[in-house]
Amino acid sequence: MSFPSTAAQLVTLAAEGGEHSGNHHSLSPYVTGGAALVILLLLLWITTRFNRDR
Repeated sequence: MSFPSTAAQLVTLAAEGGEHSGNHHSLSPYVTGGAALVILLLLLWITTRFNRDR
């Protein structure tokens, strides 16, 4: 395959995929971000509990 034909196929694929955004309707960005923040804070707290050598 040559570069122009590959690029043309990708453009066609992207144009057809414009109907679907790829995001599920039930996934709220605020819930996802909040859950990620809570998980990272929990991991930070666990890490600091095990790091007693300071």
